[in-house]
Amino acid sequence: MWALPAIAAVLLAFASMSGRIAGTPITAPIIFTAGGLALGGATAGVIEAETAAETVKLLAEVTLALVLFSDASQVNLAALRAEIALPARLLGIGLPLTIVAGFATALLLLGELGWPEALLLAVILAPTDAALGQAVVMLPALPSRVRQGLNVESGLNDGICVPLFLIVLALAQAEAGAIGEGAAARLVAEQIGYGCAAGAGAGALAAAVLIAAERHRTIDPAWAQILPLTAAALAYTVAVPIGGSGFIAAFVGGLVFGALRHRHTPGTAAAGMLEEAGDVFSAVTFVVFGAVLLGPALGHLSWSVVGYALLSLTAVRMIPVALALVGTGPGLPTTAFVGWFGPRGLATIVFVILILEEERELPHQDLLLVAAVVTVGLSVLAHGLTAAPLARRYGQWSHREAPRDHPLPDPPT
Repeated sequence: MWALPAIAAVLLAFASMSGRIAGTPITAPIIFTAGGLALGGATAGVIEAETAAETVKLLAEVTLALVLFSDASQVNLAALRAEIALPARLLGIGLPLTIVAGFATALLLLGELGWPEALLLAVILAPTDAALGQAVVMLPALPSRVRQGLNVESGLNDGICVPLFLIVLALAQAEAGAIGEGAAARLVAEQIGYGCAAGAGAGALAAAVLIAAERHRTIDPAWAQILPLTAAALAYTVAVPIGGSGFIAAFVGGLVFGALRHRHTPGTAAAGMLEEAGDVFSAVTFVVFGAVLLGPALGHLSWSVVGYALLSLTAVRMIPVALALVGTGPGLPTTAFVGWFGPRGLATIVFVILILEEERELPHQDLLLVAAVVTVGLSVLAHGLTAAPLARRYGQWSHREAPRDHPLPDPPT
């Protein structure tokens, strides 16, 4: 009964000091997660997992859909060509290698997991969340290539990992005998196919309406901000009833909407309210994460889980990034900095909640989810505390070493 007022109180408390903590090691996700831990069943008992299940699922789905649409809609393909080198390597080489490394590490340390569950855990922990290290993508002193590269990587890898998650989850369920292999293949095909179709249609329709209304000056500026929010909701709600993935629809819809808008009205943006709504829902999601997921998971810690979490945030991410950047020119500090700032956050939380809500439970589901939740909790703390100080130190170093260290130099004009 008191869960929503308590969450609102956490958001009000953060708002009152948000300006004071900006640029410090105390980040918003740390505060929201700590607030959730304090409100959870293991402590105050204000937010109970059993009574909040449906609300948590709805919150997680809405949040990821908004973030996927927002991130995808802001991809300016023309501008991205000048910044493509680093994100292309991180997504095209680093991401697959990270999944392979996470899979191998899970098989080694979490031996109870079957190979489909180990692969599922690796996919769940592959997407990064720039919000956990906001100073890294906001500090002007950092090289533009590094800031934009990490930002684009975080914005796009969620959408790339969604279909991978659906495929591997279906594989894990089929291996466990929960569904047949034919049913799994059909389910994945429908979710991806219908999701892409619904998203493309919704994004194109919303962009056409906005472009026409702006051209004829018939839209109020406030509603120009609301329209992308409506487009995200349209993409998701059209896809789900016809059997498609709402998340794929939101991501594809955002790509189509952003591409058409940038083509017809370059240099403009209409996603302010969408971003703000995503920020609010993300804040609430981290509060719920602390209360419903992290609190109970801390009661099931083991050395193998802690070891996997530590490796997932270090070697499993940093070695693939180093391999992806071979031959591009950046020095060791740049490679280490980019490798370290791969925080795990919102997408992983939503994937965990979706697995919890599945009717068909995996054989070692509890171990898989505890490992994922503990990794996110550790990332919230470690990346939050190090983001601002390391970003400043790296910014100072890169300024001094600029003539000798060019992280993926500008393309010729």
